[in-house]
Amino acid sequence: MLAAIFFSAASSQVGAASSDPVTTPAVTAQLLTVENGIAPGAGTLSAGLALDLAEGWKTYWRTPGEVGFPPEIDWSGSQNIASMDFQWPAPERFTAFGIENFGYHDEVVFPIRITLEEPGAPVRLSADVTLLTCSDICVPQDFVMSLDLPSGVGIDEESAARITAFADRVPLDASAAGITDVSAHVDPDMRAVVISMRREAPFVVPDVFAELGPFTSLGRPDTRLGDDGHLLWARVPILSAVDGPLQDLSVTVTDSSGFAATAAPRAVSEPPEPPFAFATSGVDIAALIWIAATAFLGGLVLNAMPCVLPVLSIKLATAMRLGGDGRIAVRRGFLASAAGVMAFVWGLAAVLFMLREIGVTVGWGLQFQNPIFLSLTVLVLGVFAANLVGAFEIALPSRLQTRLAHAGSTPGLFGDFAAGAFAAVLATPCSAPFLGTAVAFALGGRGIDIAVVFTFLGLGLASPYLVIAARPGLVRRLPKPGRWMGVLRAGLGLLLGGTALWLVWVMIGVAGPIATLASVAMTAVIVGVLSMRGVSGTARSVTAAALAVVMLFATGTLSDGLSSRGTIASESGGIAWLPFERGEIARRISMGEVVFVDVTADWCLTCKANKALVLDRDPVAASLGSPGVVAMQADWTRPDEAISRYLEGFGRFGIPFNVVYGPGVPEGIVLPELLTADAVMDALDRAGTRRELSRTE
Repeated sequence: MLAAIFFSAASSQVGAASSDPVTTPAVTAQLLTVENGIAPGAGTLSAGLALDLAEGWKTYWRTPGEVGFPPEIDWSGSQNIASMDFQWPAPERFTAFGIENFGYHDEVVFPIRITLEEPGAPVRLSADVTLLTCSDICVPQDFVMSLDLPSGVGIDEESAARITAFADRVPLDASAAGITDVSAHVDPDMRAVVISMRREAPFVVPDVFAELGPFTSLGRPDTRLGDDGHLLWARVPILSAVDGPLQDLSVTVTDSSGFAATAAPRAVSEPPEPPFAFATSGVDIAALIWIAATAFLGGLVLNAMPCVLPVLSIKLATAMRLGGDGRIAVRRGFLASAAGVMAFVWGLAAVLFMLREIGVTVGWGLQFQNPIFLSLTVLVLGVFAANLVGAFEIALPSRLQTRLAHAGSTPGLFGDFAAGAFAAVLATPCSAPFLGTAVAFALGGRGIDIAVVFTFLGLGLASPYLVIAARPGLVRRLPKPGRWMGVLRAGLGLLLGGTALWLVWVMIGVAGPIATLASVAMTAVIVGVLSMRGVSGTARSVTAAALAVVMLFATGTLSDGLSSRGTIASESGGIAWLPFERGEIARRISMGEVVFVDVTADWCLTCKANKALVLDRDPVAASLGSPGVVAMQADWTRPDEAISRYLEGFGRFGIPFNVVYGPGVPEGIVLPELLTADAVMDALDRAGTRRELSRTE
């Protein structure tokens, strides 16, 4: 009898503390318990859901990020369970398909604190688990596990160690973690949430995971530290949100020391101010020198881009006007133009810095999304073009010219300055080689980075002016004045007029045909009024005819815009462009497809050149139109927050931007600003694009 009792007690001590494992190619799952059995009178049970993920596979946190879903467990088949407290260890941030997600890799154990319905009685745990695992593809997992615990005593040390290790990674409450003064501000337009908090001990390389309830996803935060690391400030972009009021905001903070805490911040009406550190001890001089050289090359190359034909025309017109003057006049004129370039670039840098600091999306060339800016630019170009073709002359009043002369200046210096500034304005729709890297570094960095990058970018763009200012004698090598100068002037006027018509076409996509027609009409009226002043009947007739031609071309441009507006499909090479949808990228790749993303805009001439010279020609066009390949186009002609945030995810602030995703490269291959057929085809090959093509060749 005693032996039987001993045998029964011993058996209860060695009972199973884990369920039979469920194994798939992506994950092995088990239910674990610290206790081997339910001790007499015991009212709680320590358990865990253990997931051992295969190499390269990940699963998701309770807030998964932009795509995915967290593990879901149905415990309805369990017995003797009153309640369960399912706990979430602190997550890691990872990127899948170019999209921010939060979750776990390698191994995770979710601690579960169970309250029993009948203390001391046997327990049956039954878990119907649904979770998503992702690697090169995403695979949903569905399985059922069960674990029976009889009455008895005993501890499974191995299971206890695994559960305890991950229980230690569950974030602490704010008060227990020494975190105070936690506040948050959500933008009224739902673009970002700004968070601030303090900690007794300094943060060490922190990361911030904000939660705004179901169906709301947030991107990578801009995190800054102040007060020797005790103050943390973060701006977290809101990528998508549900309509209506948000759920309670929660913030989880981790750092490289293993610290993790969760806080419920108080809502504030104004965003917390970010800490600013002006010390230069952290500035990497070598990195600044490298990026300054890159910015200079970007500005220099910009002079040869197709979008700067108007810039070249203004330079030539200035050179012709100063060709017969002395060296001092030439030097002054070109230095004034260089000063105009630098003034615009510095002004743009200051504006972009201020906008970035208040949370506005910034980027290179974004002013071309503004209809007011486009309308004013069309007006200025129209007036300049009409002046160059001889429709009218603009001269300062004689009194003002006399005063300027007595002051030791020339009335042309202001015009030279304005010409340089306007040349820089017209250069901004393009993103040249080196320029994208430099601007991304600047706008993603500190104030000193913006200052250095934009200064050297301006010097590169102004270098032709500076070269002629240094060597005024170069102007004398130009042909002597003659009738040809009038022909050249008229040709330059036509170039500016062509640029104005291009901007009219861009404006149709940005502001619509009615606003564009109003802008064209306003420009035509102003040019007409200026042209009619003090001219003879014959000249008036010529001017009227020229105005009629301009209006005819403008009407044709409007007609083309109306017929093509709203369609982004291209028939060239059989390509059917799909509209950009960030979440669709992951779904397509999970189905084994390859996705080519093209971020473009009507105002981006480099984008148009890439399309005409590479994307619409074989072999690229044939590959993009082949089965298993998805061509996706993001039209940034008008402001689009989703596209802006997508670019920011890659550290980019300008276009063109092209990236290729596929089963072989789920995080994407970013292509250079100036595309080549070889670069695109190589990326498509690496992404797995040409598997079907190779079978048919």
